[in-house]
Amino acid sequence: MSALFSPFELKSAKLRNRIAIPPMCQYSAIDGVTNDWHLAHYASLARGGAGLVIVEATAVSPEGRISPGCTGLWNDEQTAGMARIAAAIKSHGAVPGIQIAHAGRKASANRPWEGDDHIGEDDPRGWPTISPSAVAFGGDLGKVPKAMTLDDIARVKADFVAAARRALAAGFEWLELHFAHGYLAQSFFSLHANHREDNYGGDLAGRSRFLLETLAAVREVWPEHLPLTARFGVIEYDGRDEETLAESITLARQMREGGLDLLSVSVGFSTPNANIPWGTPFLAPISERVKKEAGIPVASAWGIDDPVVANRIVADGQLDLVMVGRAHLANPHWPYFAARELDEKRPTWVLPAPYAHWLERYRAPRAA
Repeated sequence: MSALFSPFELKSAKLRNRIAIPPMCQYSAIDGVTNDWHLAHYASLARGGAGLVIVEATAVSPEGRISPGCTGLWNDEQTAGMARIAAAIKSHGAVPGIQIAHAGRKASANRPWEGDDHIGEDDPRGWPTISPSAVAFGGDLGKVPKAMTLDDIARVKADFVAAARRALAAGFEWLELHFAHGYLAQSFFSLHANHREDNYGGDLAGRSRFLLETLAAVREVWPEHLPLTARFGVIEYDGRDEETLAESITLARQMREGGLDLLSVSVGFSTPNANIPWGTPFLAPISERVKKEAGIPVASAWGIDDPVVANRIVADGQLDLVMVGRAHLANPHWPYFAARELDEKRPTWVLPAPYAHWLERYRAPRAA
């Protein structure tokens, strides 16, 4: 058996392989409530054979949405809709996961295909944004956020806890905290966004405080037997990469000690001026370093769409899970494609029987 198709266990979660589908926003909800689009989308991804499917960044409050089309988990109607999705994912053999998030200063934005910029101040669809400091992200996201008070910080942490409770009630078995991509938690950690002079800013301890306290609060309500994970930007590609990575590894170690079970390694995206070395798989060596130095299982995404490369990354121990996103949008049965590429003896197991019948019985033999 190839490394990519070996099973993976984390707490009580038993993944049938090392293929995970990362959160990919659909921007298609209404008032945070999912609909038939989401149900069909996530069911098809789970049916395709991945071991883990993580539902898109789901806001812990209305102000935490990236756009008006983002999903939410702050009321019962949203929870009921998410329960249908969690059940559909599980019914097709994948572990159902969800990412909960607050977009911070990147909130109140138009959907990507409608501009991917901040909604205008006079547009009733928008709302005020918050962040550690009153510093705009820049570029098309130029709205200056309100600097959070201590009461704001306490409120948002409570919102994460409430959303975690709702995720559990909806039937999710894997929880991911969105601490990456320039959103609120990442902004607390980032020197680009956090200019505070109180206990939530300044040195590494101050800039880590919101993330560690939020993790601790969620850990109190999320069952110990279920995986609690986070996606975190460990590097910014802004000219101080080694310093940021060293600080990130220190924080990752502290998060592990605080009850985090796995870290999904990503980029910070806290500045529009980053010089990211896009390529496949550019985060694998960094993830391996985080894994070894922080002592925590790791996953990562960004361009891992070649089965041979994905298998090698897992076999070499750089990643415990590979997050395959856009390739699954192009081909929801990417695991079947990967199994054939890797000469798995029985690739039909990653397909539902009605599909396997046609695809396996009538497929042309592979070239020698």
